[in-house]
Amino acid sequence: MQPYRVLIADDHAHARRGIREIIEEDPLFEVVGEAKNGLEAYELTGEVMPDLILMDIRMPEADGLEATRRIKSKYPYVKIVMVTVSDDVADLFEAIKRGAQGYLLKNLSPSSWLDYLKAVAMDEAPMSREFASRLLDEFAAKRRAESKADDPLTAREREILEWVARGKSNREIGDELHISEHTVKNHLKNILQKLHLQNRVQLTRYAYEQGWV
Repeated sequence: MQPYRVLIADDHAHARRGIREIIEEDPLFEVVGEAKNGLEAYELTGEVMPDLILMDIRMPEADGLEATRRIKSKYPYVKIVMVTVSDDVADLFEAIKRGAQGYLLKNLSPSSWLDYLKAVAMDEAPMSREFASRLLDEFAAKRRAESKADDPLTAREREILEWVARGKSNREIGDELHISEHTVKNHLKNILQKLHLQNRVQLTRYAYEQGWV
């Protein structure tokens, strides 16, 4: 079997070296080129014709997202796996929309990298349930920590907001929490003021965006 040709795209030399060392541990893979920005990744794809590109997101001269879009539009058969840190969740989903086959976290173990890339190379499920669960757990834990640190609401206000997002009226919320309807209204006034929002619809959207409902 011919080795799987890999192009590494990352603007940091030490990162490219580290990725190369991981990839070259397995004879299934052969590193055929390195790019230090998105534009170079696009140009090198046409020259070295890789089977797989490991693409960093944050790069100069066309970032990983733009490079992915360009490469997939011209070379749709090339598989692209984004390589990033765990706080790039929004970018990762955007990359998938632009055609990337998946993503890897830079802080995962080399064995996890190789297991995942073998699955991609063999056209198997690009992300096992266990692997996806591990990634999602990492993302969720970070989001929870960030939300908690940035959350201006008290525990009671959070509770009321969650009931609002579920479509409960002030009276129903009062019944659920064993407080008066007037108290619920006062809490809602505080919540709206703290979050700089104007109505229950905006509160509901906020609750969903925070992942509380």
